[in-house]
Amino acid sequence: MLFNSKEFLLAFLPLTLVILYLLARADYHRLAVTWLVAACLFFYGWWNPPYLILLVLSILFNYTVGGILIRRRSDDDVKVRKFALILGIGGNLAALGYFKYFNFFVNNLNGLFSLSLSDKSIFLPLGISFFTFHQIAYLVDTYRQETTPVSLGHYALFVSFFPQLIAGPIVRFHEVMSRLTSSDAFKLDLEQLGAGITLLLLGMFKKVCLADGLSPYVTNVFHAANGPVALTFFESWGAALCYTLQIYFDFSGYSDMAIGMGLMMGVNLPINFNSPYKAVNFIDFWRRWHMSLSRFLRDYLYIPLGGNRKGKFRRYLNVMVTMLLGGLWHGANWTFVFWGGFHGLCIVINHAWHNLRAWLGWPVGQERRWGRALAQMLTFFFVVVAWVFFRAETFTAAERVLEGMAGINGMVLPSQILNLAPFLKHFISGQGTVPLLADGTVMGFIEMAILIGIGLSLVFWGRNLYEMSQSRRVYLLIPTFALAMQQIFFAANVSPFLYFRF
Repeated sequence: MLFNSKEFLLAFLPLTLVILYLLARADYHRLAVTWLVAACLFFYGWWNPPYLILLVLSILFNYTVGGILIRRRSDDDVKVRKFALILGIGGNLAALGYFKYFNFFVNNLNGLFSLSLSDKSIFLPLGISFFTFHQIAYLVDTYRQETTPVSLGHYALFVSFFPQLIAGPIVRFHEVMSRLTSSDAFKLDLEQLGAGITLLLLGMFKKVCLADGLSPYVTNVFHAANGPVALTFFESWGAALCYTLQIYFDFSGYSDMAIGMGLMMGVNLPINFNSPYKAVNFIDFWRRWHMSLSRFLRDYLYIPLGGNRKGKFRRYLNVMVTMLLGGLWHGANWTFVFWGGFHGLCIVINHAWHNLRAWLGWPVGQERRWGRALAQMLTFFFVVVAWVFFRAETFTAAERVLEGMAGINGMVLPSQILNLAPFLKHFISGQGTVPLLADGTVMGFIEMAILIGIGLSLVFWGRNLYEMSQSRRVYLLIPTFALAMQQIFFAANVSPFLYFRF
């Protein structure tokens, strides 16, 4: 069941909220928790009922291991607690490894050692990467004695809470549990309900109107990159920019919807995006992009590896290991690993540059406006280049797109465009059609250019959710485009969110 589907918006969500509010108003807290857990499990089972068993078993396994860690908190039980933690993390990673990476490792072993191991037809369970990370974080926090005992119902709700179950944000146990267990949990708050509805509509606008509008241009070019087609400059850059905007509006739209639905139920989920394309370097980018994942990788991987406590070389090594594994977490393909490594290398270069600036006596963060603008443009350029590897199915496909972006295969524009702007003829190597971008029509090409222009304007000059929440004016957005957005939604095809496959 998709957030942008009629079944969800017109049936599941209203029914879930109405019954939840009624139970909470009557002070039936346990019954309200039971109802919400049942709704969350139904939401997950709607997609593929057999995999509901996997989610339930995962919840029972981790709750049991967490119980052992809680009961064995005395100093005499250190070995037992360490064994339980290793068992819990190992069990979670084993399940994730089997469903997500089994065929990846089998195919790579076959290629490396000339083996003939057979792969399996394994269907990736929806959201397994996210609910696995949630539960690993819970076990580690419990081992560190940063959690409190809760009932199985409350723990099941923490893991299966449907707004963030499929694609985050990744939350820590203590961030939401105090709210889920409070006596006034789930009671109707009109201000939070209004803000939640606004964020839901805002996220749907990003997904339906922007991300889905950019999708065809991305699909056509990257699909063609798998074949022998020579991609030209505007085709390649058009597709790369469209995907850069598509993945941002798609995933940030999902996050806005998730945060909005959390507010409707009185749960504050963490903000996941803070204008990442405004970043002035890659360190800044990962403070702004998928912020809950960045925090998880920092707290549960980078710092345990040693962080920056063991010298510069070890720090840089820890950054690379963290980003390589972060890339692999996104998908079982070497292109994702390369994407993570590329970002890791850029972060290492940023740290080295900051160290050099400090040695030269040039304070970081005191650049002039033109310097920050240049850094922003350079960072955005390399982020776009990195997204090519993230989207391409193979390295060969990525190489063909990058060749086109470099202008190796020439620059082609429709003759009608050149007639409107004759000065471009001095720079364009030929004229013809751009069928991969716009089915060969001039209007299609212009529509794509307008969408890119709107998207870039919003990401560079628009106010983001974090900024709007700081001013407490989020709910003021709702009157302007709610009805128009609903019409657009009902006229459009329902498409899944991109991060559902990660």
